[in-house]
Amino acid sequence: MPSTPAPARPVWFRWLVGAFFGLLTLLGVALHRDYGVGWDEQLDRLNGIINAKYVALKLAPALAHRQATFAQIPDMSENQDVDHGVFYQLPLVVLEKVARVEDSRDVYFFRHLVIWLTCVAGTYAVYRVGARYLSSGPWGLVVAASLVLSPRMFAESFYNYKDLVFLGFFTVGIGTLQRWLRRPTWPRAALHAVAVGAAIDVRTMGVLLAALTIGFAGLEAWARPALWRRLGAGLLLMAPLLVAVVIAGWPYLWEQPWQHFTAAFSSFSRYRADMLTLYLGQEISVRELPWHYVPVWILVTTPLPYVALFLAGVAVVVAAAVRGPLVWLRTTAGRQDLLVLAWFFGPLLAIIVLHSVVYDGWRHLYFVYPALLLLAGRGAQAAWRGWQRATTRPALLAGYAAAGLLVLGLGHTALRMVLDHPYQNVYFSFLPGPTAERLFERDYWGLSGREGVEWIMAHDSSATVTVATEARTALMLHNAQLLLPPKERARLSMVPPAQARYFLTTYRWHPGPYPDFLGREVYVRRVNGLKLLSVFEKNR
Repeated sequence: MPSTPAPARPVWFRWLVGAFFGLLTLLGVALHRDYGVGWDEQLDRLNGIINAKYVALKLAPALAHRQATFAQIPDMSENQDVDHGVFYQLPLVVLEKVARVEDSRDVYFFRHLVIWLTCVAGTYAVYRVGARYLSSGPWGLVVAASLVLSPRMFAESFYNYKDLVFLGFFTVGIGTLQRWLRRPTWPRAALHAVAVGAAIDVRTMGVLLAALTIGFAGLEAWARPALWRRLGAGLLLMAPLLVAVVIAGWPYLWEQPWQHFTAAFSSFSRYRADMLTLYLGQEISVRELPWHYVPVWILVTTPLPYVALFLAGVAVVVAAAVRGPLVWLRTTAGRQDLLVLAWFFGPLLAIIVLHSVVYDGWRHLYFVYPALLLLAGRGAQAAWRGWQRATTRPALLAGYAAAGLLVLGLGHTALRMVLDHPYQNVYFSFLPGPTAERLFERDYWGLSGREGVEWIMAHDSSATVTVATEARTALMLHNAQLLLPPKERARLSMVPPAQARYFLTTYRWHPGPYPDFLGREVYVRRVNGLKLLSVFEKNR
């Protein structure tokens, strides 16, 4: 049965786990320079820098005032991203100083490597949670490998400081909750409080971990009455420790912690501007998204084998529950199944009920993706055991056919990841490229702008090269030039379209064709048939 303590891992398997994560580390070292600077990266870094200044002024004001660069850094009162925690961004800024990286090209390559290594640690957390949930180290490793073999998650593990990092922190919180519920000791309660506090300080949605903790502590006390005192005492310990961790790790909360936290928490259900997004072929406001926005995005961007196995896993869990709900809840396996179901479906229902603003696909809910993979693992495990018990030839043949389809599906996903590199972030599971670009947003991170700028600079040797883009995507062009070598960066001049020789677009907020007066299209980048980038040049 799932969720029972797994047997000791054999030596060969420990070596396999070490090799898997070692190869992931080396893969990041090899690939981290291939990706562009994402839309939010500069803003995230600035948030960390502003908080570093604030902390320095609070803790060492005399030393801080001697720093010449501090005068150029905005104060906390001018920070537009105060509602974003800096538990990750602040140490990353400090690491930059320790590593002595100064030029923007070196800074962002360094940050891409660090975030990849952080996501490798998050993948390890997924492995540990999966091994515990499925009562099998090998099955846990399969779940972790499926996270790596998820194209969008793979690409964003190099530059998405918010959502992929939060995925790892949230999974750690689930893991510490699992351990505490199984054996509610004081040290485990303290560790869980720290994990939850850290997750909240990365994104305020981490408060869902606190809700899960309270709810499942009550369920555990009902199922195991002998532990209710220890569970209650653990909650009493967690509460002040959690508050202390959240405040300590988020400098914005050092003054008026309750008022500032509630303001930050409420901000996740709204957006500062009425931004438009392309969904099912129509541009609609992010404030007026239909209820099916997130489920549809999950479906079209998740490899189909995972979706099929996820549905099978949900069916297995529901079937076990309906046979005897109370009996099911009294088992450790049943309660762990319910925890994973709540992890996946709870946030989705909250988004729908609260009409919370989400945009850029479903990245705000990436932290539920490990739960999807865990349920997919549950489905795969059940199918594997059923196949092992099969005695008739038709059943065996059906198992071979299903296994063959699974291998083909995973092989196709892996091939797509290689061929689409470094644009796995525009992966669509079953939609043809032209259909996907007509129905959904494409490169909303603006990463392909780097390739466009590099192509322009490689094909134009002028002392000054004038480049433009749409006013709404000017940040994309600015981010793209950050990764140019200093000499090339000095030649690039960003000007309005009327003054530019080149016009570059990644088609964000402008999915249709462009007028002829911008020039002729001289460079195009397509990924699996999806038009990602165009460069137009005016006649000399």
